[in-house]
Amino acid sequence: MTSYGLGGSRPIPRKNPWGWLVFAILLALASLGLATQRVAAHYGEHPALGTPLFRSGGMAWHAPWQVIVWQQTLPDADGFIDQSITLAQACFLFPLLGAVALSKRRSLSKGRPDLHGSARWATEDEIRGMGLMDGRGVYVGGWVQRRGRAETQLYLRHNGPEHVLCFAPTRSGKGVGLIIPTLLSWPDSAVIFDIKGENWALTAGFRRELGQNVLRFDPSDASGASARFNPLEEIRLETHQAIPDAQNLAQMLMDPQGKGLEDYWSKAAFAFLGGAILHCLVMTRKNHGRTGTLHGLAHLLADPERPIREVVEGMLALDHAAAVHGDPGREIDLFVKAAARELLNKADKEFSGVVSTALATLALYRDPVVARNTSRCDFRIRDLMHHERPVSLYLVISPADIDRLRPLVRIVVTLLLNRSTATLETPPHRLLLMLDEFTALGRLDAVERAIAFMAGYRVKGYFIVQDITQLNAIYGKDNAIMANCHLRAAYAPNTIETARLLSEMTGKTTVVEERTSLSGARSGGLKTASVSVSETARPLLTEDECMRLPAARKDAAGQVVAPGDMLLFTAGRPPIYGRQILYFLDPVFAERATIPAPATSDSLIKTPPAARHDDHADYCSRL
Repeated sequence: MTSYGLGGSRPIPRKNPWGWLVFAILLALASLGLATQRVAAHYGEHPALGTPLFRSGGMAWHAPWQVIVWQQTLPDADGFIDQSITLAQACFLFPLLGAVALSKRRSLSKGRPDLHGSARWATEDEIRGMGLMDGRGVYVGGWVQRRGRAETQLYLRHNGPEHVLCFAPTRSGKGVGLIIPTLLSWPDSAVIFDIKGENWALTAGFRRELGQNVLRFDPSDASGASARFNPLEEIRLETHQAIPDAQNLAQMLMDPQGKGLEDYWSKAAFAFLGGAILHCLVMTRKNHGRTGTLHGLAHLLADPERPIREVVEGMLALDHAAAVHGDPGREIDLFVKAAARELLNKADKEFSGVVSTALATLALYRDPVVARNTSRCDFRIRDLMHHERPVSLYLVISPADIDRLRPLVRIVVTLLLNRSTATLETPPHRLLLMLDEFTALGRLDAVERAIAFMAGYRVKGYFIVQDITQLNAIYGKDNAIMANCHLRAAYAPNTIETARLLSEMTGKTTVVEERTSLSGARSGGLKTASVSVSETARPLLTEDECMRLPAARKDAAGQVVAPGDMLLFTAGRPPIYGRQILYFLDPVFAERATIPAPATSDSLIKTPPAARHDDHADYCSRL
């Protein structure tokens, strides 16, 4: 049997001769039986007709074929037997020919409904089979259940370890339909990239009432309400990981946009900066008993009272092993001195170029507000998944500061992924990595590298971009983000490239078109009708239909007031034609969103007050 399409597709049917044979035999017996009983009724109980098979209902019933025997053996002066046989022939042929014609017409009109494609929208049973109606996990959209004229909006949620990617243009309702409902229900830890701080304002209060620790890290917040995070405290100075940690941080500092170390100066500055970071850590611990900061490192390398060569020579002169005991101390000492010697061996212009390149990446941390918010740690990266209670970390950035503060946020996200996937230890809490405006962070190699396996470490990614063009511009056309997101959701796109992608993702379906044509005399005569059937392929949703997908309805002020339609794609399943959800139309969500956000961020680490950001210049000048 020839087949096509998916393994579960309908095979191309072949004609079944046995069915027609059985039908013809039964029709022949019925026709002959009618003729036999007609003759028997005409002649009554005449002995010449022979003995009937049985009697029922006051009638004698003979074998169906007996009329043929009577034609051969009995006289038929009036021709009644011949007439009965002719009637039997008509009763056999006309129904048979009609059945054949009807079958042929049905075969032509039906066509092959999946010859050119079998794409279709998922049914309710299939959506339930995907696990999207189990009532747990992140919100990915909605679906309208229709019972007659009644419509019921059902929520679709995904609770598997797989990642989610959403295409949603700006002001399309992604926040009120995806992000806020998820944050008002997700029970485990979460890291949220929160431009403008709207998600903090609407969801942090409820998440704290859940018993979670809620942290708001806003590097540009001068009020003192922000949590503080010092990346240098994540360097494990007393272990063999100190050098790799310092090099990883140096890499992040030297590549603030995610474009890689593209030129010689960046590579040379990276080699020097790893040693300078460890030198700053050791000297700050030795002289002040606390952890160094990026603000202190920036002042160390741009000390107004000492030339930079003297600072680098100090890296050679110091015994770093005295402050860090054991093998790690000796390893750090050799590493720092090698970095210093490499720089000192360069010509003056080259020396100056390397130092200038390194200092350019540290300029952000001279900002007094940023320096204050990176002067110590109110949380550690490990706390996000290993604290006794779940932790929600909001990375809040003003739109005006995105370009300036992007490097610091990238450091936090990269440290998170590097640490969470470093060991096979199972953390007590799952972590949702909710990155709205994902591409605003630039190319995050840590995300692209870890997305294939971070689900195994209980990290679930939820990435939201405006369109496929934006994603491809940062990560390239053949990127791991698109390939490793099991579920993809899409609102009405604004670009034809995204519409084309969505149309291709819905697949092709087969359209069967029937045409009827008449032929014959123009007047007075009978016309002959002929039916032809054509099967053509078309996308389940064309590009222009994707562009015209009903969007969320807005009021005069531009606020979303009614949901639009959306598409959802789950790997290996039919696409879903869904409906957006809006948290403020749900009384439970609306009530949760009214809980006020905390006035200040929580702190998970109780330590003595950190050094003031403005005294780093003083103690670094004495290193």
